[in-house]
Amino acid sequence: MVAHLLRLKLTLLRNGLRRSPWQLVGLAFGGLYALGLVGVVVVALILLRTADPELAQTVVVLGGSAALLGWGLIPVVASAADLTLDPARFTTSAIPMRQLLTGLALGGLIGIPGLATALAALATVWTWARGPLPAVAALVGAAVGVLTCIVLSKVVTTATASLASSRRFKDVSAIAFMVPLVLMGPIVAGVGRGITASTGFLPELAATLSWTPLGAAWSLGGDVAVGRPGAAALKLVIAAATLAVLSWCWKLLLERALVNPPYAGSGSRKGGKLGLFDLLPATPAGAVTARALTYWLRDPRYSGSLVVVPLLPILLVFQGSQSGDYGVLAVAAPLAAFLLAWSISADVSYDNTAFALHVATGVRGVDDRLGRALACLAFALPVVLIFAVGQYFFTGSWSELPGQLGLSLGILFTGLGLSSVVSARYTVAVPLPGDSPFKKPPGNVGQTLVVQFAGMGVLSLLVLPEVGLLIAQLVTGNAMFGWANLAVGLMLGLALFGAGIRLGGKWLDARGPELLAQLTVNR
Repeated sequence: MVAHLLRLKLTLLRNGLRRSPWQLVGLAFGGLYALGLVGVVVVALILLRTADPELAQTVVVLGGSAALLGWGLIPVVASAADLTLDPARFTTSAIPMRQLLTGLALGGLIGIPGLATALAALATVWTWARGPLPAVAALVGAAVGVLTCIVLSKVVTTATASLASSRRFKDVSAIAFMVPLVLMGPIVAGVGRGITASTGFLPELAATLSWTPLGAAWSLGGDVAVGRPGAAALKLVIAAATLAVLSWCWKLLLERALVNPPYAGSGSRKGGKLGLFDLLPATPAGAVTARALTYWLRDPRYSGSLVVVPLLPILLVFQGSQSGDYGVLAVAAPLAAFLLAWSISADVSYDNTAFALHVATGVRGVDDRLGRALACLAFALPVVLIFAVGQYFFTGSWSELPGQLGLSLGILFTGLGLSSVVSARYTVAVPLPGDSPFKKPPGNVGQTLVVQFAGMGVLSLLVLPEVGLLIAQLVTGNAMFGWANLAVGLMLGLALFGAGIRLGGKWLDARGPELLAQLTVNR
């Protein structure tokens, strides 16, 4: 039965890749990226073989403890990322609990996170290959440590299954998870400075963690290498007991979940309030605008952008504080304009089956395109204006403001027009409504990358006049180029915006049923 469960997961993954060769290409790129990161870790662990034992022990124990913490924390907000062996699907299957636990645990190794952790753990064996006994102890510790990571993640996901089934929890946790991801640079830099300032404290921290469930398994090789077999034996007992307790907790939680699977019911809600539909004009374009704005405010697949974009200036200010030059803030407004404008290039794909409402009611393509673009413009325009003006409170180069505004507004309006065309022509694989924004959907990932990068290239060509005028202003110092850029950005951007709305609307009228059929394939 354990082998059958492993074959089942491999079959599901293989069949998902067979749906489209482009998905295989996308997975290959993701695998290569992960392989590069793991390769750096593995090389570092191999080089530690000749390092001081205390340094090697500190690095291995702290790294292993961080990995275990990550496996315990990340599933809380990313539990929907991989549901190929979701325990809820075995509710009606008479599988013995011991075999089900073993199969699900080993199945956790099948995938990029499991393989990456296993490879890094095995590299610690080489770190302690300073004799046969340390190497064997490190191998045992690596096996126990990896299994503990997987079982801990299963305990967390099973324990929070009922909580994670709540739509509100999914939305809030997914958005909150984006904040540390975006601020990863400042966080890592701060942690790095803290580590540099407290290098004497780290060995003590590692020594303390080695006697806890977090680091016990990862310290076995180091203790044997420095001649502390008694301490290694006690820590092995701690690590094994931790794995046993976690397995027992997982067994209890899984038995409970299989008998009483989580249910996400919808609460009652009073009617009579139309919200944004009551505020905007009662026209087709107004109704589409109200619907799209509702998505932007309540759907985490959209609202995540509203959290990420305001963090861009923080990142740029941090980068400027490192070098003392805040000129990098000049990219804040154009970058925000691009990200927000291009965010609606997959609008129809995000609609999923709800797009049938547009097809069935006969909404004109122009009204559909205009409504979606105006919804994005409602908050994108103020954000771009604030970013464009705000940077000069740091740099003081107010003479460059007109040119900066021209480029930013040109990118915003041109990008919205181009996105209106792209989303009317192509559908891409995106998370389904209600799913985590981080969920990896099956589908044409490779085609998605091609469409996105090709669209970005076209947008770059369309805004070349604004870019050229801005460069001319910076080179010559003539403010007239900046004012000309402002006029060109507005006029050319609005002209391309209107052309994109009309062309996208024409294609949507002609291809509405075909797009709806493609959406069912991408599910």
